[in-house]
Amino acid sequence: MEGKTEKEIFQSQGKRIIIAGGGTGGHIFPAIAIANALKQQAPETDILFVGAMGKMEMEKVPQAGYRIIGLTIAGFNRKSLQKNILLPLKLIRSFWQVKKIFQDFSPDAVIGVGGYSSFPVLRFAQAKGIPSFIHESNSFAGKSNQLLGNKASAIFVASDGMEKFFPKEKLLKTGNPVRKNIAQSTLSRAEGIHFFGLNEQKKTILAVGGSLGAKSINDALLLHIDAWEQNDLQLIWQTGKTDAGLYQTAARGKQNIWVGTFIEHMEMAYAAADIVISRAGAMAVTELCVAGKPAVFVPYPHAAEDHQTFNALSLVRQDAALMVKDNEAKEKLLPTVIELAGDEKRQMELKQKIQSLAISNADEVIAAEILKKIHG
Repeated sequence: MEGKTEKEIFQSQGKRIIIAGGGTGGHIFPAIAIANALKQQAPETDILFVGAMGKMEMEKVPQAGYRIIGLTIAGFNRKSLQKNILLPLKLIRSFWQVKKIFQDFSPDAVIGVGGYSSFPVLRFAQAKGIPSFIHESNSFAGKSNQLLGNKASAIFVASDGMEKFFPKEKLLKTGNPVRKNIAQSTLSRAEGIHFFGLNEQKKTILAVGGSLGAKSINDALLLHIDAWEQNDLQLIWQTGKTDAGLYQTAARGKQNIWVGTFIEHMEMAYAAADIVISRAGAMAVTELCVAGKPAVFVPYPHAAEDHQTFNALSLVRQDAALMVKDNEAKEKLLPTVIELAGDEKRQMELKQKIQSLAISNADEVIAAEILKKIHG
């Protein structure tokens, strides 16, 4: 090994790494970003994803060029206790599936990115003494990650104050990994506007609520569907799948509104947007910091431990974003956005503040730390 660089050592000793978790884009896209950074820094690395059958990762991970195995596992259903009856059986079965995966793949390390499919994988790795790493994207740590934290080799976080959830000596503040097409975007506003077939001369609002949609945001937009034209504004509206037909029908024929269930090219949407309406999941917050966009957050109030409100407030307290409560969205969201759209000075202040909080190389830092630890 003498005389070889760290990178050459990594490349000559390809390691096998499992990345576990998913459920939402907020877990999946950072996971893919970490995988890409690992492959860039150590091309011989063999990566296998483990997710949950029927969830978003089973589609998005293969699209990114990686293998994935789905576990027959489900999370705790807070709305219907009856649906949790088979949960213990599913958890036991998932551990048998994980055992088989480990026998076949023989991983050198495991990375958990959140979501209930990460728990059995990391728990099994820790029981076998295999290095395990956690990426906690939120400012309020999930229960699974808290349970796994004590035996983790390292815990990558995006927020200060995470020692109240994890052993302080294992924490490394890296920020959240952002997709390269967003982090390194050089697209102009004009390119983004033209991509959606809109008018360069009008203020453009982007509204996003996640892959399933955000009912309070969507209903507020629907209730005031004519307000956009009345205020000479235009809207890029990602509705999500839930009730998509209702929203598309309402926007039909309106030249100033682009509507769709999912935006594949978010880099185009961010380039086009002057203001963004969004939920406050960790990745949404991170991407808006990197994109440097004035934002109005509507936190999802039923997220575990109300972590979206924590995420949004951390920016609001630094005067880097605005926030409207979910139960006040119908009355307050549109007036807040319209007022902000008419105030160029305030937009610039928010843009500068939120941009100053951006970390755009988290994926590279996380990958380097993992490779350093598993290569000794």
